[in-house]
Amino acid sequence: MKGLMQNQPLLLSSLLQHADRFHGRTEIVSRTVEGPIHRYSYQDAARRARKLADALWRWGVGPGDRVATLAWNNYRHFEIEHGVTGLGAVWHAINPRLIAAQISYIANHAEDKVVFFESSFLPMVEKLAPELPTVGLFVLMVERAAMPATSIPNIQCYEDFLDNGDENFQWPVFDELSASSLFYTSGTTGNPKGVLYSHRSDVLHCLSISGAYSLGFTALDTILPMTPMFHANGAWGFTHAAPMVGAKLVLPGPKMDAASIAELIEAEGVTVAAGVPTLYGKLLQHFETQGHGAGTLERIVIAGSAPAPSMIEGFERLGVSVKHVWGMTETSPCGTSPQPSRNTAKLSPQHQLRRKISQGQPIYGVDVKIADEEGREIRRDGKSSGRFMVRGPWVISGYYREEKPLLEDGWFDTGDLATIDGENYIQLTDRAKDVIKSGGEWISSIDIENLAMGCPGVAEAAVIGIPHQHWEERPLLVVVPTASNAATARSIVAFLEGKIAKWWIPDDIVFVDALTYGATGKVQKMELRHRFARHYSSRMTA
Repeated sequence: MKGLMQNQPLLLSSLLQHADRFHGRTEIVSRTVEGPIHRYSYQDAARRARKLADALWRWGVGPGDRVATLAWNNYRHFEIEHGVTGLGAVWHAINPRLIAAQISYIANHAEDKVVFFESSFLPMVEKLAPELPTVGLFVLMVERAAMPATSIPNIQCYEDFLDNGDENFQWPVFDELSASSLFYTSGTTGNPKGVLYSHRSDVLHCLSISGAYSLGFTALDTILPMTPMFHANGAWGFTHAAPMVGAKLVLPGPKMDAASIAELIEAEGVTVAAGVPTLYGKLLQHFETQGHGAGTLERIVIAGSAPAPSMIEGFERLGVSVKHVWGMTETSPCGTSPQPSRNTAKLSPQHQLRRKISQGQPIYGVDVKIADEEGREIRRDGKSSGRFMVRGPWVISGYYREEKPLLEDGWFDTGDLATIDGENYIQLTDRAKDVIKSGGEWISSIDIENLAMGCPGVAEAAVIGIPHQHWEERPLLVVVPTASNAATARSIVAFLEGKIAKWWIPDDIVFVDALTYGATGKVQKMELRHRFARHYSSRMTA
């Protein structure tokens, strides 16, 4: 027997329709590439998204066609995301921080039909255009008066192209399992891989992350996604969640320095921000230097890598609560987060802090386990480490245009190593490729990094495993010191002593001016391992 309920497909167009009808006057605020602040409402955004969808349809874009963007977080990018997906085409957000060869590979692998791009990326697109045979239309995201002379064929001005569409366009209804958007991994171990989301997976992900047990968005929030829209599903799904709950949305454009972000927080009354630890480290330092507190900011969402305890403590001193979320492109991206519980509330502040830097527990819709190399589940005792496996309705089942089986008995191997305790709290011990094996024992680079970041005089830290003649590998700590009162190797070792096992303490500490970050905001450890590959062997032979 089937239930007698309406069967309406879960489509992304419903999110903007809802915001248009019930939160039409709520603002979307953007910092543009040109600099000025742009303001309009959800009602305006919905009207322009319908015009864009109709213009694309008239040009020849149909269901399943890939429409690419090279753009920052701003109102036009928001319109493209919702206009393309609402039409039934596939929004393909390309990470412009990738190298040119990777961007060319991605666009050709996706067989993009249209490319929308910001003026910031005009020189890049001029060079790439001859390499993109499937692209029949380039649209520069500017007004007619700002159109430059360019060698790009078949190029149009965004506002002119928009005027080809009808604002009375009706969103089509189609299968909720249809592809919605295409995002590629950063390609740290080979060519980037395509992750193809569906309307159903996106809407379910959006519903789950917006719940009170997760990120708790409401119409009273002002949300600032510092995470780029080309990262994992539209700024981690925030450009879906904001219209769904009717929250004010603040899009920061290309200016991601701490002063510019703090200016937006103060001017727009931001209550929630999302970003990676590197951005928050600079923002926290700015707040502390200015001495004015964090203003209206109530809570922050941190992902990409685990925050250091010192960062959590720093924001909490300013009255800002910290929500650490684990996820990846393949999980849409949100998968787990430390959840409040009756047991956690009884813990000491020190133990509560440990919970906050862990990966927490799965949000509703995601199941997890740790397994050995044969796929056998490992007991949840908080000590036994294994491969971290996930499954759920917004977890990948296969990479785009790859026939190689991806899942193991329905589970996706994240590439992380983890422990799970009796209360199902997850603690990543390392990436499988980053864990350090010393004398037959495992050392977690994450734990050492988190501790080192709490040492006075340390601005940034990364730990890598370096080949060692006697111990197979030994940890090397790479540190960016603060500009004033910089830490020394001796002060760092003294700080670490007693906090970790003695044999975990790195054999050496090197100081650098800066760490190299990849396109997703993570430290490029591969580059560090290559740079310092002979560090310990050269010391032994010196």
